[in-house]
Amino acid sequence: MSIRHGVTTRRVATAALLATALSLSLTACGGDEGGSTKDKGSSSAPAATGNSKPQDDGGNTVPDTSKTLATINGSNGFQFVIHGASRDEGGFLTVTGTLKNTMSKKLFAPIQWNGQESNVKRTGPSLGGTTLVDKAGKKRYYVLRDTDGFPLTTTGITGVDAGAEVAVFAQFPAPPDSTTQVDLQIPLMPTATIEIS
Repeated sequence: MSIRHGVTTRRVATAALLATALSLSLTACGGDEGGSTKDKGSSSAPAATGNSKPQDDGGNTVPDTSKTLATINGSNGFQFVIHGASRDEGGFLTVTGTLKNTMSKKLFAPIQWNGQESNVKRTGPSLGGTTLVDKAGKKRYYVLRDTDGFPLTTTGITGVDAGAEVAVFAQFPAPPDSTTQVDLQIPLMPTATIEIS
């Protein structure tokens, strides 16, 4: 009986020691009550909430709908209308457009649109799998990532209500100035050739 009692006492003591060590570790890693200078209100890619409207990643992503570069009709009921593909001074190419649900029921965004890369997958629903192909330069361009690995594209698209439209964008490295056309490839959608402005 004394051997059994000694083993039980050691187990209880070990469990108490582990519980104390764990609580001290969690206390040491606790929140910083205002001592940090980091802006806690901003995030490069907020998590998706599961609603039918995408989250705004900041910036102006509303496309100029006065012109249409391409209309991409998918067999899944989604339609992408590409309104712009413009270079900026920083060496980027931003593609803007509208995603439409042409069906009479709510459609859910395919997971293939997210892309296969692990950093892009952790973002949740996005257009991170979109690519541009420069046939003349024989290069493929992927959606840019921010410093945390999140794609610089529309995120949070889980579902689109019947007949609804959602403004979308994706930012890529700009092809050389000599390239005036690229093929836009969105997973599960036909390829479309668009003009760069």
